[in-house]
Amino acid sequence: MKKYILLIMLFILLPLHANAGPSNTSYNWGFNKGKNGQPAEAGTRYDNMIKKYGAVYKGDSAKKEIYLTFDNGYENGYTGKILDVMKKQHVPAAFFVTGHYLKSAPDLVKRMAAEGHIVGNHSWSHPDMSRTADDVIKSELQKVKDETQKITGQKTMSYLRPPRGVFSERTMDVARKEGYYHIFWSLAYKDWITDEQKGAQYAHDAVMKQIHPGAILLLHTVSKDNADALDSIITDLKKQGYVFKSLDDLMIKDQLPDKMLY
Repeated sequence: MKKYILLIMLFILLPLHANAGPSNTSYNWGFNKGKNGQPAEAGTRYDNMIKKYGAVYKGDSAKKEIYLTFDNGYENGYTGKILDVMKKQHVPAAFFVTGHYLKSAPDLVKRMAAEGHIVGNHSWSHPDMSRTADDVIKSELQKVKDETQKITGQKTMSYLRPPRGVFSERTMDVARKEGYYHIFWSLAYKDWITDEQKGAQYAHDAVMKQIHPGAILLLHTVSKDNADALDSIITDLKKQGYVFKSLDDLMIKDQLPDKMLY
């Protein structure tokens, strides 16, 4: 009798095991910072996941190229100045927006797209996606895409910055099946706390200490320091021979069959 019971349990459990999806072990994105011009390194575990799901966190470490990205959870009065600097410097960027940003600052989102920048997905409500059901994740992403299209006319959206930097293989798999590539980063500093700003020079130095060829630079537009330092950061990096490139340039070769239309 015990033998038959065990066999029955085995037949019940086997399909569950066979159909088990990607792991939902939660991770907070992190890496060993770059210094002295050497690239940041995320380590083997993250590198394997990056490769498996077509994500990126840096470009070619042999090329002095930089990919400038901003997270836009809410508007704090500085994005206009940031856009002014990039227009003056002829530098492209990607802005990852939330639902709150789309609803509260549509004119700025329209300007981003009109001036040739990428508008990417940062989710509608900025949840921990590792604790969010698949269908809710899909809804979060679709709502941002739809609202962005209403505002800008942009019909495609393929880049995702995971809210809070939290992810799992499951969330990466869900996003990939929805047509998104995770865009992580290899250069950042603690810039998002608005009542702990330390001045433009601090922001400038924080970037310069970590800069490396192929860097994907993450800045938050809520930071006054970033807005005040951005012009000097771009100017000094150009003096060092760096060229600012679009995420499209990074992704087009290996991941995207057609250049995205923005």
